[in-house]
Formats: sequence, C-alpha cells, structure tokens
Amino acid sequence: MQIDFDPELVTYEALVEIFWRAHNPCASAWSSQYKSAVFCADEAQRAVAEAVRDRVAGDLTRPIQTEVLAAGTFTRAEDYHQKYTLRNRKAFFDALRPRFDDERAFIDSTAAARLNGYLSGGGNREQLRTELELLALPGDLEKRLLEMVRP
Repeated sequence: MQIDFDPELVTYEALVEIFWRAHNPCASAWSSQYKSAVFCADEAQRAVAEAVRDRVAGDLTRPIQTEVLAAGTFTRAEDYHQKYTLRNRKAFFDALRPRFDDERAFIDSTAAARLNGYLSGGGNREQLRTELELLALPGDLEKRLLEMVRP
C-alpha cells in the first residue's frame, strides 16, 4: 500500500512507528508478493525506517522479517485485493458499494478506506463517532459497527 501524507500534519517517523507496531514484523511471507516491507523514497526515509525498526526489534524475541527497501514504481494490487476486509463483510459492502459509479471510484473513496480500516480493527469508537456521517450507514449497520470497534 502506498500512503500519501502531508508532513506538516504527520511525520514520516510517526507513520513508520505505526507501521512497525501494527503488524507482526517477525512473520515470514509465504510468497514474495505478500511480504511486508517499508519502501523508502530517499536515504532520509531509510534512516528513519531503520531506526524505528531497530527500536521495535529491542522489544521482540524473534528476528524481524520485514524489509526496508527503496521505493520503485508503485503498482496497485488487483481490484479484488482492494478494501479486502470490507469486501468480505457483505452487509457493509452492499451498503457502501452502490454509491460509486465504478470500481475505481469505490476503491479510491475515503469512506471505503475508513470503513475498511474500522472493520480491520483500526481506530476506536471515539474516532468512529466523528466519522459516522461520512460513512452514512443504515442505522442497524452503524450500531453493529460501533459494537465491533474497540472502545
């Protein structure tokens, strides 16, 4: 996944910190296309990514498998990989998908990204409550989502 960010709002280091702590960096990938990696745009980003990796490694008992690599040309995964968790929660997918004219508009939507994130275990109820209007889910799904998201 490629993340575009405004460095005046969030630092690269803060994003990398979240990345290293939000996945299991010790897990081995079963194929190269599914490996976890931090892709760096330049040497400054590489230094930050490696420094955070080294801090995280101090808390672990197994070696880190996640690589720090130079970023090349970004290629999106196939559409069926996009918003994977949302696609597998049929009621939520069926409520959101019809709002978009085509698959690309759905994939690129902020609402789909946010809902996919909450369904994947990201965020908390307080954050979700500030975004419920954006998601515009039917009442029953809104209630279900609030129950699913961590306090």
